[in-house]
Amino acid sequence: MARPTRVSRALSQNFLADRTAAGQLARLAVPQGRQAPLLLEVGAGKGALTELLAPRCQRLLAYEIDPRLLPALRSRFSRTPQVRVVGEDFLTARPPHTPFSVAGNVPFSRTAAIVDWCLRAPALTDATLLTQLEYARKRTGDYGSWTRLTVLTWPRYEWRMLGRVGRHSFRPVPRVDAGIVRIERRRTPLLDTAAYASWRPLVELGFSGVGGSLHASLRRAHPRRRVDAAFRAARLDTRVLVGEVPPGAWLRLHEVLAP
Repeated sequence: MARPTRVSRALSQNFLADRTAAGQLARLAVPQGRQAPLLLEVGAGKGALTELLAPRCQRLLAYEIDPRLLPALRSRFSRTPQVRVVGEDFLTARPPHTPFSVAGNVPFSRTAAIVDWCLRAPALTDATLLTQLEYARKRTGDYGSWTRLTVLTWPRYEWRMLGRVGRHSFRPVPRVDAGIVRIERRRTPLLDTAAYASWRPLVELGFSGVGGSLHASLRRAHPRRRVDAAFRAARLDTRVLVGEVPPGAWLRLHEVLAP
């Protein structure tokens, strides 16, 4: 009998061992009644999620960086024609030119880099990622606060937290639970290209950090009377901290303060 493959700490491996949790992730990535034309799976591991995603895809590229897992993974899906196992680092892959989705149980230590890859891919339609719970809650406003990255990308992408997966669903068991993050490109952006050009500087100015005060940060580049007017339009208290301002309020600020 072959020995079980030891997990790699360097690769931040925590395999999804709970079939119910894997089924939940697969359903959220490709809802019932749909079929993804092209889906890229991040970190296929031993294929637990791949098996459940395959029937929902016309084409599935399962990326796995660990060469020790590739023989068993390829053997497992050798008779599943829509699945191609790709033995390389997902982060080195060139994004497809045609519309595609991303799904996967993301290595916690590489979450930020994988999300950045997704946001930079012009043809990405959506990404459904199993991440560290704290990351999922921070990025989706579940703590009642919002991060710079979420606000910056909000006009083009919707961020949602769709579920929680307990840490005992993984092998080995990590120290924390996980959350399911859904990043979906908006069919119609909330700002056109011209307006988006002034959105980024405004948000970066707001997060530039004058004591955490958004009002004080914005006054560095805008007259106080205009900042006051923008806060009234957004129904914000002038003492509000920048992380407490939801994306919708940022859009109102932008309407008043943008050139």
